[in-house]
Amino acid sequence: MTEPRFKRGSRFHGRVEHDEPTPCGAPGCKEAGEFRAPSRDGAPGDGPRAWRWFCLDHVREFNAGYNFFQGMTADEIAAAQSPHPSWERKTRGFASNAYARGDVQDPLDILSGRYGAGSFARATAKNGRVLRAKDREALSVLRLDDEASLADIRRRYTELVRRYHPDANGGDRTHERQLQDVIDAYTHLKSAPAFA
Repeated sequence: MTEPRFKRGSRFHGRVEHDEPTPCGAPGCKEAGEFRAPSRDGAPGDGPRAWRWFCLDHVREFNAGYNFFQGMTADEIAAAQSPHPSWERKTRGFASNAYARGDVQDPLDILSGRYGAGSFARATAKNGRVLRAKDREALSVLRLDDEASLADIRRRYTELVRRYHPDANGGDRTHERQLQDVIDAYTHLKSAPAFA
């Protein structure tokens, strides 16, 4: 059986042409079934939807009495009427950049082959582990490069704390912000996977 086609230029919206005449599905009606109406036969997802075919008068009658929610529970009706059907679903963060964090690996150079060598090059620590963007920011606060070891980080941390701490420089509190940044950077780096 061929797929029915909607008749172009039809005066009535929804009139469908059939290659073979289809009788109206209303009992005792002799008119042609040119309008389709949904059938409740078959569960959703079990294949193509089943349709019933009616003449114009009977499809109007069907539409006047059709109830989409027939047979549904109150919870199912509320879910179908929800203006946000996927509101309860957790979504991914949009602000994250997987390449900058070093989460994406390209061992076959597929991405770098398309976008150029080194486009997604990832910085690594002295031990060969990947440095994430936050690791590199913390190293920058301590004025260290990507090749720094954990011993270098401890040494620089001690040096900067002595420089910025008010007890070590005569009570001068003008460097408190830099001291806090140094402490935060060291706290992050000492527990970062790249330096474990």
